[in-house]
Formats: sequence, C-alpha cells, structure tokens
Amino acid sequence: MPPLLEYVESLLTGTGRDLDLRTFKLVDQLSGRMMGLRADITPQVARIDAHLLNRAGVTRLCYCGSVLHTRPATMAATREPVQIGAELYGAAGVGADLEILGLLCETLKLARVRGARVGIGHVAVFRSLVRAASLDSEREGELFEALQKKDVPGVDALTRGLAGRTRKALLLLPELYGDASVLARASRQLPRLPALVRALETLKRLARACSVPASFDLAELRGYHYHSGVVFDAWCDGVAGPVARGGRYDDVGRAFGRSRPATGFSIDLRELAAASALPAWGARRKRRT
Repeated sequence: MPPLLEYVESLLTGTGRDLDLRTFKLVDQLSGRMMGLRADITPQVARIDAHLLNRAGVTRLCYCGSVLHTRPATMAATREPVQIGAELYGAAGVGADLEILGLLCETLKLARVRGARVGIGHVAVFRSLVRAASLDSEREGELFEALQKKDVPGVDALTRGLAGRTRKALLLLPELYGDASVLARASRQLPRLPALVRALETLKRLARACSVPASFDLAELRGYHYHSGVVFDAWCDGVAGPVARGGRYDDVGRAFGRSRPATGFSIDLRELAAASALPAWGARRKRRT
C-alpha cells in the first residue's frame, strides 16, 4: 500500500517523461519541496522491490489504490481511476510474460466481461531497427511520433537516406497489425536482427498461449520510453478505452540502484466493475419487451 502523495523526485524517478505530464504537482508547505499525486503505482512497487524487500529470487506483488491523472486517458474516462495490478520481478524469460498475460486473461474471465480481447506489441521491433540504422535521438523521436500516428508519408520522409532494407522495414511496420498471421509475415519480411527475431518469437508464444482473442500491432509503441519488451492492452465491451494495460519494463528499478527484470499489468477497477455489471444484450432486450 504505497503512499498517494510523494516527493516528485521519488515518484517520477525511473519513469522517463511518460508520467510527468500526467502527474498533479504541489508545493509541500513544510519543506518547500515539490510533491506529486501518483499517476501510476508501478514505479512505487519497483522501489518497494528494490529497497524494502530486496529479495534475490522471483517476487510476485499485487496492489490496489487510487491514482490521479491531470487529463483522463480517454474522453469518457475518470481522472481518478482505482488501479489494481500485479507485478513479477526477477524473471527475464518469456515464461514470466506468459504468466502475466495468463493472469490477465483469467482476471477478465472471472470478471465476466463481454468481448474480452487483447492487443499485443513489442517495442524491441522498432528499437532494433532504429539501432541498426544508427539514428540520433532527435530523428528516432520523430519516427516514433510518426509511427504512433500511423503517418506513413511521415515515415517515408524521415527514412529517406537509410539503407534500403531498414527503410523498407520501417515503412512496413504500420501495415503489420491484425491476427497472429502478421507475425509470420513479419518473420519473412523484416531483417533478421537478433533482438527483432527474439521479439517475434516471444509474440508467437504469447499468441499460442493467449486464452482470449488477441491481435498484434508491430508499430504499437505505447510507453516506448518506459517499456523494454512486450506491451499489451486489454479491451472489453462497455468500456471506451483499454480496461487494462501492461508489459515488460526491465529498467524501471535501475534508478533505485537495483535493475531487475520486471513485467506486470494494471487494471482500472472502476471500469472493470462497470463492464462486468452490464447485462447481456438479450437480457436488456427481453426486459424492454
């Protein structure tokens, strides 16, 4: 049960810039230091794993609490979600990703939401192509923005001058979305870079193991500055945006002096409860008649 209010340097350490704009900030009247109202519990859990627990082996943690967002995640979302989540530390292999994804799928089934589905990506696909091209940080950032928007003309302009194979691969990424068949296509058409090959193998294993319908998007770069591997969102009927988000973030503990493999997910409990309470379409129709 980590605190709702912390000094900003503790709250945002290790998260990059992704959480900064989402965090409410205020001045502590006792010390004059800047404090923040947490927008995500995951960095706090990473600090607990690094310092308070300091275990050598695998650690499994869960949490539940309110978070505050300066802006809602979607037009219909609340700025005060109740965040519930699970984190697994100390396991670098794909087995940990499979365990976390399996736990998420089981959670959606237990909540009895309708139309549960998962969208999965992997930041190493884009990252390995960028590193192979030796792009500077400014151009990498511009490409990142273009891919997030699925701006193919923008990607085309930004990749001019790159080696033909790399340029072709970056232009192909916005097209590589859909069911598991896109992974076979990616294996055939993308360069055989070691990190990229490992990423595709991980996604193929997740595709085989996922117990709810899954789709894949190789241009999905949500949390690019925060995540280090698999990223996934869960969706269901009755909720406008994702009901759950997660993935791998191995570097989150480095800022606390203890970099450990880490993977997990969080759920907006308010949204999940609302979706699970929705009656089936047939039941609604029967009551009306």
